Amino acid sequence: MTDIRFDPKMLEALICPQTRGQLEYDAEAQELISKNANLAFPIRNGIPVMLLDEARALE
Repeated sequence: MTDIRFDPKMLEALICPQTRGQLEYDAEAQELISKNANLAFPIRNGIPVMLLDEARALE
């Protein structure tokens, strides 16, 4: 089975759905981080899940 990875070039097209701000890629956690919203959006099978209901609040 091949491990599907997120393409960091996608960051140029993605924004935080709450703040409309920039996102940062956390490769180790496989998440996109919105510092302004204090949220982490999961990446599953190489696809970012940009739903607020799926986001994790950052400590």
